[in-house]
Amino acid sequence: MSRRGRAVSPGALTAYARAAGWSRDEPYRAHSDVYIGEGLPEVIIPRTERLGDYASVVASLIDRFAEVAERDELTVYRHLVTADRDVVSVRAGESEDGSVALNAGADLVVGTRDLLLAAACSLGEPKPVYRAGANRDATDLLKRVRLGQTHQGSFVVTLMTPVVPPRMPALFPETDDQDAPIERRLTLRLMEALAAARLAAERTLVGDEADFGRIVEGGVSANLCEALVRIIEPFSTLDVNVSWARTRPVTSPRPVVRFGRADAPLLREAARSLRAREPQPDVRLFGHVGQLCRREDEDDGTIRVSGYVGRKHVSATATLEQRDYERVVQAHKERVPVVLAGDLDRIGQRWRLLNPRLEAVVRDDDSELLP
Repeated sequence: MSRRGRAVSPGALTAYARAAGWSRDEPYRAHSDVYIGEGLPEVIIPRTERLGDYASVVASLIDRFAEVAERDELTVYRHLVTADRDVVSVRAGESEDGSVALNAGADLVVGTRDLLLAAACSLGEPKPVYRAGANRDATDLLKRVRLGQTHQGSFVVTLMTPVVPPRMPALFPETDDQDAPIERRLTLRLMEALAAARLAAERTLVGDEADFGRIVEGGVSANLCEALVRIIEPFSTLDVNVSWARTRPVTSPRPVVRFGRADAPLLREAARSLRAREPQPDVRLFGHVGQLCRREDEDDGTIRVSGYVGRKHVSATATLEQRDYERVVQAHKERVPVVLAGDLDRIGQRWRLLNPRLEAVVRDDDSELLP
């Protein structure tokens, strides 16, 4: 056990001791503190790992904690290893002996990773679709996540977040954790997104088909839905829950989020719908100008064009610079079509053309410009 002691941080020891009823009494030498508790033996907990006998000290503390809790040392050790991390557990159904089919098990591990990656991507700007591999912040965060041991008696994938630091009440008041460190925000966002996807699937089943479009802000994306489909389909049920780091307790724990095999078709369709909202770069929109709007104190103006991108009918708004806007105003007066180029983006049920530029005003002698 002394070798494994290096895997237990001083923060984890302190968090475990506080949760078990100990409290800090006084410093002990330069790098430790004395902890006491009613009916509990006095223990000395180091504040740093930079002690020559740190592993032996941790091993002794594990023995003492196990004795008080009336548990075996290995169980206490496992609790300590995760005491300063959030642990996400994904439990597969139909696994009485703790085993699953090889391919299903591989999909479960990869799909669980993709769930967390989708949640990490949504910590920035929420989007319906992510190019996850290109999101440097999200991929760097996931490099610090650890894959834990499966549980005896069932097949469970466990992911351990990076160390979650405690609050600093001397500097900041204790709030509802809105300013939590990114390690905790990652786990919060994952559970928020899963709960939102679960609720949206239920509502979609009774005809509220617009629900998935409204929960992108909560972290639901095509990436998250596709990862869920991958890990749901092989099993009758799939449960996801979190054991929160003791270093930063959660006052209102989120319940287990459960999915079933019947949710897979709904989530697959949700992913398809969300991917349809993905911005389309560098498109050409051919159509007629239907609306014009420019404030008196501005040079740029906003227009709405109804027309086609390829064979797809689109009605989109675009904000044009002064020169292009004045040319479009003239095209509107003459009732002739225009060709705009830009990036087509969807906001709710509406389209807009980002970075727009006017390529042409199409008159009778410009038939070569027609799509």
